[in-house]
Amino acid sequence: MTYPLRTLVIPPQLTSSARKLRTTALRRGLRVVEATAAAVSEGPGRPQWAAGPRGEAHAVHLHAGPSFADVVAPALGIALLEAPADWLARLPRALTQREIRVMPIGEAYRLRRPAFIKSPNDKGIPALVYADGSRLPGPDAVDPATVVLVSDVMTFAVEYRLFLLDGAVHTAGQYAEAGHLRLGPPGLAALAFGREVLAAAGDRLPSAVVVDIGRDVDGRWAVIEANAAWASGCYDVDPGRALDTVLRAAGPATALSPHDRAFVR
Repeated sequence: MTYPLRTLVIPPQLTSSARKLRTTALRRGLRVVEATAAAVSEGPGRPQWAAGPRGEAHAVHLHAGPSFADVVAPALGIALLEAPADWLARLPRALTQREIRVMPIGEAYRLRRPAFIKSPNDKGIPALVYADGSRLPGPDAVDPATVVLVSDVMTFAVEYRLFLLDGAVHTAGQYAEAGHLRLGPPGLAALAFGREVLAAAGDRLPSAVVVDIGRDVDGRWAVIEANAAWASGCYDVDPGRALDTVLRAAGPATALSPHDRAFVR
């Protein structure tokens, strides 16, 4: 379906990425609405700005964190695309260079070794190296059935963010070096590894998603994680191409392709 009218919804507390995407969207002719989650979800029906005039087809998209998106997306008929929770754990060792397992946090409590542990697709469990499972948020704070990714600890010399769209690297950039923020171009080797990842496991990703990759001190390339494009910072990548990916990753549920229906949050 073609939508002549498009709106991008963002929270009022703008991140630097949201400001870049807002500017890019306005230049492209989109309407940009800054709204609180409560303002969208508590009114009767869809907000007036979410309806196209004279019955014209109108697409609403968003760029925001998971807590905002989980409230706003259902109210606006937006389908949020994300990688499966076990996508990273199912990658071949040649692409991860480390053991990665997906498990309930109740099982992770029993770990007695250092591990990098995080929520698969949001920030519910802080992404950190934990000395052992006892350092994780306890059952008084987290449902023991909550799924987490448990990874061997790996130190990256340089890290890159890839915005993937329709099975290709749509835009990319460096975001860290030696654990510190450092922006720059992606480099040919990073782009080549991104294409390798797509060839091996791109069919198990939605059509629009972000994947972070890195190179360790020994020169080994590895996938760091997958992220929802609608909740990802765009750092120094091409903002227009980042916006392309965001619009696909968080758009009308009625426009979902058959492939993407399996990746709705």
